[in-house]
Amino acid sequence: MSGLEIEQFICGADNYAVIIHEPGSGATAAIDTPEAGPIRAALSRKGWRLSHIFTTHHHRDHVAGHLALKSETGCRIFGAETDKARIPGIDETLKEGDSFAFGPFEVRVLETPGHTSGHICFWLPEAGRAFVGDTLFPFGCGRLLEGTASQMWHSLQKLAALPPETLIHCGHEYTLANGRFALTLEPGNQALQRRYAAMEALRAEGKHTVPSRLADEIATNPFLRASSPEIQAALGLTGRSLEEVFAEVRRRKDIF
Repeated sequence: MSGLEIEQFICGADNYAVIIHEPGSGATAAIDTPEAGPIRAALSRKGWRLSHIFTTHHHRDHVAGHLALKSETGCRIFGAETDKARIPGIDETLKEGDSFAFGPFEVRVLETPGHTSGHICFWLPEAGRAFVGDTLFPFGCGRLLEGTASQMWHSLQKLAALPPETLIHCGHEYTLANGRFALTLEPGNQALQRRYAAMEALRAEGKHTVPSRLADEIATNPFLRASSPEIQAALGLTGRSLEEVFAEVRRRKDIF
């Protein structure tokens, strides 16, 4: 199996645009389309022709380039069955448990409601990559704009069950703000302290903090760490249900 080539760059203030390319088949996918222009320029620079758009959710900053890029390239747009009315130009509808081929790679679909009601993630097990939109961020998770805390907790548990070496690609560069919040809940977590310092150094050099390794999120991300005694104590929720602890972490982040 040939390797997966990945081109990642910032669009606008903090959106990540990601293009994946499988050289053997020529298959090329944009993971969401924050803006058509920068994606078009990256495709031209690399000499790739867009064949797919994988849509994680319907928000404007994730679908703004869909129709222009489809018109120019004839690519096919993939997105959630439950959200097909809100995804511009959608061709292929997907649901939990679906899978499809991207060159020699299998793409598996995970339904992850919470940030939006129809959010999905794309997992390529052989490539060791998951494209998670606005569900999971380094040290963070998406705001609950359409879903419930219960839905998001179960969505995050689904991602946490992937192989620990999986590289997580998210939709925004929010790492330092999320990390500052994480440190208020679990200041005694030495892995968190070390990782936050490393992320500060990357950003100081103008480098991306994404993708992140799932194992590092499990060790340092408070939204995956509702079982942490330190976090439970910080919230005054020692011994309460993990879902309840998660909901309070999310509430606190919303007003941080």
